[in-house]
Amino acid sequence: MATLPNPLPSLATSGLDLPPGSLVDATLDGPWHEPLLWYADGPADLRDWSRLRAAGRPLGLLPVLVTGGRRDQWPEEWDLCPDDTSYPGDHDADEVLAGYWTDYASDEVAPENAGSDTDGTGPDMDGTDPDTDGTGPDTDGPAGPGSWPGLAPVPAREAAEDADTAAAGLAGVIAADADAWLGGARMALVPARRSADIPAAIGWSGPMNHENDVARLCAVLRSWEDRYDARVVVLGFDTMIVSVGRPPATAEEARALAAEHYAFCPDNIDQSPPYDLDVYAEKAVLNQEAWSFWWD
Repeated sequence: MATLPNPLPSLATSGLDLPPGSLVDATLDGPWHEPLLWYADGPADLRDWSRLRAAGRPLGLLPVLVTGGRRDQWPEEWDLCPDDTSYPGDHDADEVLAGYWTDYASDEVAPENAGSDTDGTGPDMDGTDPDTDGTGPDTDGPAGPGSWPGLAPVPAREAAEDADTAAAGLAGVIAADADAWLGGARMALVPARRSADIPAAIGWSGPMNHENDVARLCAVLRSWEDRYDARVVVLGFDTMIVSVGRPPATAEEARALAAEHYAFCPDNIDQSPPYDLDVYAEKAVLNQEAWSFWWD
């Protein structure tokens, strides 16, 4: 991945007031030539996110919470693969998601459980509302099962607060009771200029069984940054939590975005109750200020 100079090697002389922590250079193929991230030895504090973001950003460092999860796997054990990671800006979010949709939706999304429009309120998730004009799912004609409906439109609502303020709020909620959420969460700093690029900057391999080059998923995260004020707040071995400053506020908007979530992370629907895109849109997308993803 093409990056700016990495400030982590000079972290000790940067002037940042950091708690005790460790630099991580461990990858699936052995030590990397420079550190990929720094993370704290102890639990995150409620104020750490905002403080470290303000201090780290001028240096090219962004905060993220890391979790060991149920198996107590911290970043040294994440099988990071920076050598296999491209640059997020080289990929188009719509093309990436359309490819995933073609690969997974036609086999996995059946009409009877994939968002049939039983209430007449909006686009279906079974390909019956194709995007004919590039602005989002339309309702003007049928298409074959599995047809990609296109990127969801930007929500009509205005954001209630700044995207980074929303991210700090979610980080604070998690830090206040991290054991209940995640089995523990610690502050980390990653050399990245935008939140969406954090997984690519460390060569994160959490979605390995779905995508070998996480930069392609980061292209989608960039698009979500632009449309939904999304920020990557938590990474685990194979999990991600994203804050959402401008979530979908209508059933139509939520259903349209649920298609993107399915393409981005099929396991969220295929392997998690209620196994239904319409219900997922209502429960996990509509007005939700945090999105969680898990790859098997």
